[in-house]
Amino acid sequence: MTATGATTFKNYIAGEWVDAANGQTFESTSPANGDAIGVFPKSGPEDVDRAVAAAKAAYEEWRLVPAPRRGEILFRFGALLADQKDDIAELMTREMGKVLPEAAGDVQEAIDMSYYMAGEGRRLFGQTTPSELPDKFQMSVRMPVGVVGVITPWNFPIAIPSWKMLPALVCGNTVVFKPATDTPSLGERFVELLVEAGVPNGVVNIVHGGGREVGEHLVQHPDVPIITFTGSRETGVAVTKSAADGLKLVHLELGGKNAIIVMDDADVDLAVDGIVWSAFGTSGQRCTAASRVIVQDGVYDELASRLVGRVEQLRLGPGWEEETDVGPVINRGALEKIHSYTGIGRDEGAKLLTGGEVAGGNGLDNGFYYRPTVFGDVEPGMRIAQEEIFGPTTALIRVRDLDDAIRVSNGVKYGLSSSIFTQDVNKAFRAMRDLNTGITYINAGTTGAEVHLPFGGTKDTGNGHREAGQAALDVFTEWKSIYVDYSGKLQRAQIDTTENPAP
Repeated sequence: MTATGATTFKNYIAGEWVDAANGQTFESTSPANGDAIGVFPKSGPEDVDRAVAAAKAAYEEWRLVPAPRRGEILFRFGALLADQKDDIAELMTREMGKVLPEAAGDVQEAIDMSYYMAGEGRRLFGQTTPSELPDKFQMSVRMPVGVVGVITPWNFPIAIPSWKMLPALVCGNTVVFKPATDTPSLGERFVELLVEAGVPNGVVNIVHGGGREVGEHLVQHPDVPIITFTGSRETGVAVTKSAADGLKLVHLELGGKNAIIVMDDADVDLAVDGIVWSAFGTSGQRCTAASRVIVQDGVYDELASRLVGRVEQLRLGPGWEEETDVGPVINRGALEKIHSYTGIGRDEGAKLLTGGEVAGGNGLDNGFYYRPTVFGDVEPGMRIAQEEIFGPTTALIRVRDLDDAIRVSNGVKYGLSSSIFTQDVNKAFRAMRDLNTGITYINAGTTGAEVHLPFGGTKDTGNGHREAGQAALDVFTEWKSIYVDYSGKLQRAQIDTTENPAP
């Protein structure tokens, strides 16, 4: 225990809980009220080196554990998460700020991913194909790669580690995990449960600390062939450059500027429900958040009026209070950034319809709360319609028709999630075809991905890889092609021969 009364935690390296080599620490506090959550190692390169060495050594045995046995450990992990779901959700509301139902959903997503990836232990499918030569068999199989460097953000502090670590583990890789410094306690709990589930020493290691001291060294480490990172576009570019000399496989899940299209024939009440959930759930701190609403002329005024009325009824407060609709944002820096975009929107000529201020009073003064904000009369080229705000702000953009709506939706550098509300099946199918995003929803908001489909986006949202579903396995495995010739003689493929000419 420290002088503040907060529990002191450690890194987990080679099966042991250890302090940072430099002895330094940092404190995690609640964004809701400033309460101390815990004290964690402020690690450095030496700690990363130890963790990578442990993971590299453990890999030689872990890769030989039959994949179904690896999957059984993930099944046990999922069961432990389910058993402790309420406690973890409560911790998440305090350390990250989500309201309790959303926090429980974050944990549930990790439970779902645990069971899904555990099942891959009995699949990990390859392919068999016929050979062009007689008496010859051939197939492709997935092979593990080695040590995976996992760097995760604070906004989904249980779900996102599960998207990365569980497929890596079931494929036979080992892990060095750097959780976000805003949510280290949740990262710690994740690893504690993996250990309890039976992951062997050295297979999973956690090193707490900052991006420069821990993350950058992990990215550059010569014994880490795979880096999986979720965060901002700017940091993702830096990760790519840092890993380039090592020719590492880099998996990036970056930003979004997601749009909901509302056509004149839409169910307006349903559309408002989808916008409120997508724009203001998790206080807008989702890469899939709906920070743009593209509305056809005929329904614009009605939708704007109904949306503002709903938004003004949302209650801010700590996530553990049952009546809270919108919790705090993660820290003061985020609060200041979000508020700066309100000023930008006003300066650009957008009309502030509601919100746009830091919230105080009524017990909110010790936390980081921002009023849910809606701008109207937004032009597609305005900064508030182009740049990721990552807060409870959305912008209403008026359009003429579906072609105009699709053009505006696609007219940003990101391509993660998109949505359209319409009762016209032809418009729905055109949107499915023409919206340039990795995810498209019909008559639903921009959030709500399920673990058995690929998650990720186009353009600057990432670098072409996907999380979740079977697509995730491609990040954490290499393909090996195998040929077995049982003819008893040397046969040369791709060599012209007069023997056995083709018909």
